[in-house]
Amino acid sequence: MEVCGSSGVSLREFGCEQSLLSRPDGSASFTQGDTSVLAGVYGPAEVKVSKEIYDRATLEVLIQPKVGLPSVRERSQEQCVRETCEASLLLSLHPRSSLTLVLQLIHDDGSVSFSKTLCAVKFVVNPLLMFLVECSSLAVPQLLSCFLNAACMALMDAGLPMSCLFCGVTCAIDTDGQIITDPSAAQEKESRALMTFAIDSKERKVMMSSTKGSFSVHELQLCIAVSQKASEKIFQFYRDSVQRRYSKTL
Repeated sequence: MEVCGSSGVSLREFGCEQSLLSRPDGSASFTQGDTSVLAGVYGPAEVKVSKEIYDRATLEVLIQPKVGLPSVRERSQEQCVRETCEASLLLSLHPRSSLTLVLQLIHDDGSVSFSKTLCAVKFVVNPLLMFLVECSSLAVPQLLSCFLNAACMALMDAGLPMSCLFCGVTCAIDTDGQIITDPSAAQEKESRALMTFAIDSKERKVMMSSTKGSFSVHELQLCIAVSQKASEKIFQFYRDSVQRRYSKTL
């Protein structure tokens, strides 16, 4: 188990362990604060004719809650994770095949709050933004970032070709206008806005955005800049974790 503490940018302790499961082609367990997610990747494998795409692989993302059946919230999270993974994976190298990513929530820190209000945000064209997938507020921010990080580590463990890595960073804006990275459950409840960004490892561009609450365009740009800075620590953790794992193997 590799563990990274917080220094510089305020990030809570997180950890990762790969190749936990024997049946999937790749697996990883990612812990972020008090939230823990287990991810498994299956494929490339044979795809159903109804889902076959002639020039690339078909990616399916399944999110399982801790108890009960998946709901609308899980479907919203699946869309965010799936479109982020599709932007990163080189799916054209495996045409007419299927990839399945299963994310199982092991434990959450109690910050999962279901919102019935869908918030649509209009983004100004900015060279910092590569492309944005706009998700509803049903995708719980802090939990979504942990799903993204677990998915990336599992895809790496499976050895699938990727154009870049990605990570999830959550920011909160409190009532005083202060930006908090990787907020706790109490900080999320007291904040007036929550944002989760998927950042790519090559140019630190935004691949996906999920927002909740009210904020200005200036505050959005500040949160993007803070998330890009925070992503450097997460990508460094990725590198250290994989390097230590394979150095032991060799």
